[in-house]
Amino acid sequence: MKITIYPVILPVPPAVRELTPKQRVAFLSRHAREALRISAERVRIELGPLEKDARGAPLPFLGHYWSVTHKPEYVGGVVARSAVGLDLEKIRPCSPALFRKTAAEEEWALGAGGGRQLLFFRYWTAKEAVLKTGSEGLKDLTRCRVRQVIDDTHLLVNYSGQTWTVEQFFFDGHVASVAARGLQVEWSLLA
Repeated sequence: MKITIYPVILPVPPAVRELTPKQRVAFLSRHAREALRISAERVRIELGPLEKDARGAPLPFLGHYWSVTHKPEYVGGVVARSAVGLDLEKIRPCSPALFRKTAAEEEWALGAGGGRQLLFFRYWTAKEAVLKTGSEGLKDLTRCRVRQVIDDTHLLVNYSGQTWTVEQFFFDGHVASVAARGLQVEWSLLA
């Protein structure tokens, strides 16, 4: 029997845009932790202390792993009994330099259809999700490689000698990616 995880995406109320930058960051952090709480509730895990290491990476609590992400319009959170990473981004134009930094030519050659911008954000969020499973930051982005585009919602990504299946979810001009091993994923976009 496969274990299911429940990444939860919550919209950010428009009024949050009126807050000061410091207030906005504090709200987004709290809101992402609300998404995390809902995810934990769905897998019947009681949240423990949500602490981070010196680099700001989430520390497991009682053998449970967690990941959050927040952007101006949406936040997300997921809890699992094994390493997990979550990222989301709005699909938008970006610079050619960022394309070159994000993936090698052989990785870009794997993508077919859907457009280069969409593929860029599929790769970016997938790699970021995988890096979050090991508490690494973007400094290791070039060591994280897309090895296969399985279909419109799944990629295989290699990092540090390990292969991760990344599942993706598309909504309202955004893409979210979750990296986890051997887990079934059930996405929730809550209003």
